[in-house]
Amino acid sequence: MPAYLIANYTITNEAGYAAYPPAVAPTLEPFGGKLLVADFASEPVEGTPAAVSIVVSFPDKQKARAWYESDAYVAVRDLRIANTDGFLLIADGM
Repeated sequence: MPAYLIANYTITNEAGYAAYPPAVAPTLEPFGGKLLVADFASEPVEGTPAAVSIVVSFPDKQKARAWYESDAYVAVRDLRIANTDGFLLIADGM
């Protein structure tokens, strides 16, 4: 069953975050990750979501978790964590 990494966050430090997108992109492919959504000006219609919305598809939750815990992603993950405020989650698809 496909799985999706869903992220929604606010960038709190543009300069610190700038290196993250180009660094994270190559880490996805070995795990079957495909970037589906990368919107830096998401339009809220309910609640109080942040401006940045990211959706990445993976073949399954195990591949998504393996990517998140991989050495390649761990090496760049702090560029996002230290420079944003928001969340990431992994959800099963249908």
